[in-house]
Amino acid sequence: MRKKFYMITILLLSFVWLNQASIEADQQQGSELIYVVPVEDDVEQGLVAFLERSVKEAEESFADYIVFEIDSPGGRVDSANEIANILTGTDIPTVAYVINQAASAGSYIALNADEIYFKPNARIGAAGVINSDGTAADKKAQSDWIKAMRAAAEANNRDPLYAEAMANAEVDLPEYGAPEGEYLTLSPEEALEVGYAEGIAEDRRELFNLMEISQPEVREMELTISEHIARFITNPVVIPILLSLGSIGLIVELYSPGFGIPGILGITALILFFYGHLVAGLAGYESIILLLVGLICIVLEIFVPSGILGIIGGGAILGALLVSGADMGHMAFSIGIALLVAIILSIVLFRKLDFNKGFLSNFILTEATNTESGFVSNENRMELIGRRGQALTYLRPSGTGVFDGERLDVVSEGSFIARDANIEIVKVEGSRIVVREVHE
Repeated sequence: MRKKFYMITILLLSFVWLNQASIEADQQQGSELIYVVPVEDDVEQGLVAFLERSVKEAEESFADYIVFEIDSPGGRVDSANEIANILTGTDIPTVAYVINQAASAGSYIALNADEIYFKPNARIGAAGVINSDGTAADKKAQSDWIKAMRAAAEANNRDPLYAEAMANAEVDLPEYGAPEGEYLTLSPEEALEVGYAEGIAEDRRELFNLMEISQPEVREMELTISEHIARFITNPVVIPILLSLGSIGLIVELYSPGFGIPGILGITALILFFYGHLVAGLAGYESIILLLVGLICIVLEIFVPSGILGIIGGGAILGALLVSGADMGHMAFSIGIALLVAIILSIVLFRKLDFNKGFLSNFILTEATNTESGFVSNENRMELIGRRGQALTYLRPSGTGVFDGERLDVVSEGSFIARDANIEIVKVEGSRIVVREVHE
């Protein structure tokens, strides 16, 4: 009886589980899978790596849509181009949802999406090319960027005039608040009017309704800790600061006793630099190999001084830093700042700190010979003054004389003195004994 009860219970539970699984399968069959990917803050190489991973995961999951929620003030043009290639290279329909601003490089990313939607009060535009020092880029770079903006608009059947006006201040569109001399920025309503938006949505629910998606299955992509670090470290402002901190820490450690916080901070800064660039896909294993070769050569130079190993080591480390950057020019600028900081700090520490302490005390001779320490280079024999003798050699003006049986190297006051002439010591200056001929 008890066995029958157990059997009936098991059958009922199995039936309920299978029924529930069937219901969930039916629900999933009618839902559409949507990946939501945030595009926030500056556009740089760390963001490229994150978006590349997100799109790849969406493709592997056979997603129906990828929604890029954009809130970016812009950033690097080369990074924006790579992101645009990621968007246009996938077969999954892409949607740009501008939740605050899509400025500069952010507007270019939005234009490469299949559809664009706006949150109320969001904006898109102001895409002029600016150098890292805040000045306008050269005409060649501006022309190339304007063509890229127009091409992105045309690829998605949008009027390229407005995309050009976002990047070219010479386009005159006063009716949209962009007279000649000003870059165009569109509000959601203006974007709708010119065909740069499919709709305005207050939130995701309204967005999915506008996209005619009744049963969305949303998967949100988030930055991993490694990607957070990579995005922060690959920021053009952070790179020179990080390299300067690395050089400061290592230099201070050279003048400090033992190995402590400065050295740890310096090494940590360099490790973070290469780790962040490795995660972002900028640094390859060749840069790590160059770094290790450089460090080994410098260590060998300390114990086997030659000069050549030091030069090779320094060149290898500089090469590792240069090939790890997205922009060779910016990396050279960052390295220059770090070297300048290192040189200034070395001069200050060299003048102020005690060399009897720290790592350099093992390689720098700090002891000095002086009279206070009891060191006498030459005995000053003042008692010889006035003693008379004979010249054993011709004095022209130096030679040898004998005084009470003691041979001494002497020098005349400047005149020639013949051999066997009578001489008298008139001055003693250390090892220099001055004589004068005596006529009796």
